[in-house]
Amino acid sequence: DVQLVESGGGSVQAGESLRLSCAASGYTHIDYCVGWFRLTPGKEREGVATIASNGRTEFADSVKGRFTVSRDIAENTLYLQMNSLKPEDTAMYYCAAKVGNWNGLVPAEYDYWGQGTQVTVS
Repeated sequence: DVQLVESGGGSVQAGESLRLSCAASGYTHIDYCVGWFRLTPGKEREGVATIASNGRTEFADSVKGRFTVSRDIAENTLYLQMNSLKPEDTAMYYCAAKVGNWNGLVPAEYDYWGQGTQVTVS
């Protein structure tokens, strides 16, 4: 089974940075996409940034220019570098994965999910 474990969340001031990590295991497919999603109370889960197996990335408009997504294939780890954080970035951040090579931002398309890591920006 695919397992995803997030880390790196925390509480920061507006304008500061955080880097989230997602350690993945159990992949058996060559083509897969991984990404970050977030959930704020009262809102639907939204896609933040995703990356396909060919390196193609996709970002939500709200984080473009501030967040970057990267992947260490050898370590099977996904990262989300978040710069210039804003209070509206406060959310539970989840790592997710799906088989295939289209890295959309729609949460329902992803099959595997981590437990989440909380990010709070004040």
